[in-house]
Amino acid sequence: MSDTHVQPPLSLRPITARDCAVWEAMWGDYLAFYNTSLPPETYAATFARLTDTSGVDLHRGIFACDADGTPVGLVHYLFHVHGWTPKQVCYLQDLWVTPQARGKGAARALIQAVYDAADAADAPQVYWMTTKDNTQARHLYDKVATLTPFIKYARPTT
Repeated sequence: MSDTHVQPPLSLRPITARDCAVWEAMWGDYLAFYNTSLPPETYAATFARLTDTSGVDLHRGIFACDADGTPVGLVHYLFHVHGWTPKQVCYLQDLWVTPQARGKGAARALIQAVYDAADAADAPQVYWMTTKDNTQARHLYDKVATLTPFIKYARPTT
């Protein structure tokens, strides 16, 4: 993955098996932002998918790191088939930047990294969702993507 879209001193790198503790903390902060908590087995399963190097699973993760190499942001994305195109599409599932790193290019760099991965996989569509009140993030999203008119519905949980 190219760092050509990253503003120094940021760097990008894949999330690897050695990153479990820092990933857990950062993903926990992301989930808390959305008032969500998940059981430990979901953390374990998600991390296992993100770090699967067998090539079987198409779920991937990237860290944005500061000049010292400390992760300050993460993105999870996956590829899947779609009924409206013969090509795969890419779902940018989770995007999080630590509060102290916001506004410094990490989120933009992570989105561009997913765009680059989609291009490399010949997946022309990348999409994601956010809440309507996530105004700070939406300012960036409005610059790097097109807002669609779709509304999400989900099966009720019991």
